[in-house]
Amino acid sequence: TQSRSSAASDVYKRQILICALTAVINLIGALAYAARIAGVRTRRIALSFALFNILLLVSRTSNGFLGPFLAKRIETALASGGGDALLFDLRMVLFSAAGAVLLGILMVPTGQRLFAAAITFFQANRSTTKLLLRSVTPAGLHTIRDSVALPSAETLRSLRKPRGVSWSVLAANAVAQGLLAVGVLASLYAGYLVPEFRVTASQMSAIVNGFATILLFALIDPQISALTDDVVDGAVSEPVFRRAMIWVSLSRLVGTLLAQALLVPAAVVIAYAAGWL
Repeated sequence: TQSRSSAASDVYKRQILICALTAVINLIGALAYAARIAGVRTRRIALSFALFNILLLVSRTSNGFLGPFLAKRIETALASGGGDALLFDLRMVLFSAAGAVLLGILMVPTGQRLFAAAITFFQANRSTTKLLLRSVTPAGLHTIRDSVALPSAETLRSLRKPRGVSWSVLAANAVAQGLLAVGVLASLYAGYLVPEFRVTASQMSAIVNGFATILLFALIDPQISALTDDVVDGAVSEPVFRRAMIWVSLSRLVGTLLAQALLVPAAVVIAYAAGWL
């Protein structure tokens, strides 16, 4: 009994860690839109993305740990036969992703202020080390505290105005984000459904993520980049650009929630394909 209790506790702790890593990855992804807004406001677009890449390193490191933890959860389910508990755990992972995206949307005003402050400091000092050290000094902590803000009521009311981005782009972004959110989880769950082909199934996540990445880079990113250039050229106003980024953020949230509906069908399709190959 004590052994079973200890095993259950380990699974619970591992699940919390998986959800936490997933939240970090998705929160940083959502803050990319804040980096774009800060780049436009400061007219330092390239620098804003360079500084955002520092956070992206944290995201990629978290993603590196996430894969083995998820794979371990599948192996545990195969050993114990806990398929229902496994599916629940995977849905909790997706809920943590959606919650992190929602938090990222709420943090856009804070994020853009922090990125703007970081851009200004780096422009004067030209040192990433100094920037990181500055963030933990009293002056840096004061800047962080003063930058905290929630979306204003005026920002929410402005969403009724022209979006600055088409519905087709928003729909494509939602689909792409949903596939990215579900790709790895569906392939791992497919490995549970067809354990004799679980290695093949786990490798097929690259196909799902690859298709989603093509959508992002071929259809969505060029539109957002063109809009960013239009703002810099003065053809589009900053308020329109901010609204567009909010709408894109909301479409990312919709896509992450859509992943809940895609999880089981995608896993079944991947399981079938893994046995067919």
